[in-house]
Amino acid sequence: MGELMTEEEPAIRIAPWMHIITAGGGMHPNELLPTSGSVYVARLNGQDMPDEIAAFQQFDESLKFPKYFGWNWNAFYDCLRDLQWLSSDYHVLIIESADSILSEDDVAREEFFRTLWRAGQRWSYTKRPEGVTLSKFSVVLSCGTESAPSLARRLEELLNSPNS
Repeated sequence: MGELMTEEEPAIRIAPWMHIITAGGGMHPNELLPTSGSVYVARLNGQDMPDEIAAFQQFDESLKFPKYFGWNWNAFYDCLRDLQWLSSDYHVLIIESADSILSEDDVAREEFFRTLWRAGQRWSYTKRPEGVTLSKFSVVLSCGTESAPSLARRLEELLNSPNS
């Protein structure tokens, strides 16, 4: 699943739709954007999402969730797998300080990453001419160099668990 960063590949690819990059690590989030088509990019900050309500609020504002958004994990997943109201070919979430997401609630943090994973699985893949596989829904998690390997391990453990 995850591949540790090297100088040639300065990102950890968790899945075609989920990548971890490091702040100042040589790869800019824009390098993971599609080369053509309309792209909706939502930039969020994990430090602004210490708890569930704050996380839902950040996503609601950034992705312009419909009024019927139910402010729970099932509704969050439903919105992430739809996104038709954005009228874009691609949807990219760039989350800075990803290692800080839901720092006050480990259970919610697991549910958050599991939900992003499930949403990514629901979207179809496309191929870039350079050979990089991207999904129509991508998540770029940015964190400090020292946090990247532990975040990748945590994601791999979580996503390889029987509950995923």
